[in-house]
Amino acid sequence: MDWKDFFRKIFLIDLIKGLRLTFSYQRPDAIYTEQYPLERPPVAERYRGAPRLNNHPESGETLCIACNLCSIACPENLIVVGWARTEDRKKRLTTFTYDLSRCMFCGLCEDACPVDALELTQDFEIANYSREGMIWDRQALEEGPKPARYTR
Repeated sequence: MDWKDFFRKIFLIDLIKGLRLTFSYQRPDAIYTEQYPLERPPVAERYRGAPRLNNHPESGETLCIACNLCSIACPENLIVVGWARTEDRKKRLTTFTYDLSRCMFCGLCEDACPVDALELTQDFEIANYSREGMIWDRQALEEGPKPARYTR
């Protein structure tokens, strides 16, 4: 070991350099704070967040035709589509569950839907206190997440 390495270890030069870099970010002009609950951060245009089951704008009926393609396309098998046949032999959606706790937000279910009934929105506030709250049924998917809006 040469003398230069010896003095670097004795006087903790690497530690001092690291602390100098760390404390250089503590200057008031280098600090950036988001006032999160009061001011919403900008979300990227291609961000995929909470799912939503879209309804027809005029009739209010769900756009889902119960084809089950979203469930087949999902690599995690977290979508369960329940359907029943009507008298005129058409499929009618009865239940639709989506398990957000296992979702990767890959968008494959959204791409597989032929009628754009399922959509991954830009809503990012989907935290829950229990796993049961992460399993969304048809009603929760049609309503979408309800984030709390904070005011001063």
